[in-house]
Amino acid sequence: MRVFFLLACLAALVTAVAAWTKEDHEIFDLVSAIEASEGKGTTFYSWLGVPSTASTSEIAKAYRKKSIQLHPDKNKGLKKAHERFARLGVVSSILRNTEGRKRYDFFYKNGVPKWRGTGYYYSRFRPGLGTVFVFLVVLSSILQYFIQRLNHKRDIERVDWVIQQARSAAWGTRLVPVEGQRKVKVNLGGGPRLDGDGNLVAGRMVEMVVDGDGVYIPDADGNLDLVDKSAAVPPSLARTWFVALVAKFFRKIVRSKPPSSPGAVPSEDNESDDASATASDVPSSGATTAQEEGGARPRGARAAAVMAGGRRRKAPKKRQS
Repeated sequence: MRVFFLLACLAALVTAVAAWTKEDHEIFDLVSAIEASEGKGTTFYSWLGVPSTASTSEIAKAYRKKSIQLHPDKNKGLKKAHERFARLGVVSSILRNTEGRKRYDFFYKNGVPKWRGTGYYYSRFRPGLGTVFVFLVVLSSILQYFIQRLNHKRDIERVDWVIQQARSAAWGTRLVPVEGQRKVKVNLGGGPRLDGDGNLVAGRMVEMVVDGDGVYIPDADGNLDLVDKSAAVPPSLARTWFVALVAKFFRKIVRSKPPSSPGAVPSEDNESDDASATASDVPSSGATTAQEEGGARPRGARAAAVMAGGRRRKAPKKRQS
């Protein structure tokens, strides 16, 4: 019902916008320009100094008087004097025309519409290339984020369904827990189907192990990988294309910088450099080298740090008994 009401409102709005003619848009332009130049609330009649019931001859007389005041020759050095004078001529033409004055009187009494269609505002605000690029980046990033949310929700539902199927195969349809491990096969590829030769083929059957409340998938090494919701990747703005691209570019710039050795003291001459290098190469009894004090990290420690950082850990594994 709400959708139907919204569509009806949009249809009525489109009809109203389509009913506005080129002359109506010209009136809208003049109303906005006069209020911006002469003050808010200024109308065609108040600018000419005549009432809304003035006759055509009274409007023509007021126009001649006003045009003398606003003539560019009498307003030299005044900004936008030519624009005001030209605008006055258009206003006079509309009010002295029967149909034009009828259209203006309608908006004069009922008010100029605030929403005037996309084309009206586009004629005043023409977005540049930068504005369009920013708009597309923001719009595409928001859409990608919502797609991530939908995929995350779908993955969680899929994991719940797999766990439910495994427990149902191990415990029965009543889902009464049974102690100990039970190996089951779960169909993850839908129901049975016919292949190209017309043979009945079962769906994708996956072997699983149900141990208590946990559901596991055995791997090639005999370990059990826990099936839980942590496998579903949550949505993140950092994984949208633009943020990921900026982060990748930033990391590339950081890596391209030459490494600096902290704590290095510049030598006075080449002989002192050679001497210090020779002294560091020959270990002495009871002395600690720069690497032992933390100057350079051992290879094993560096490898452990790389494995620990930045990567999503796998689901906890359980050794099959």
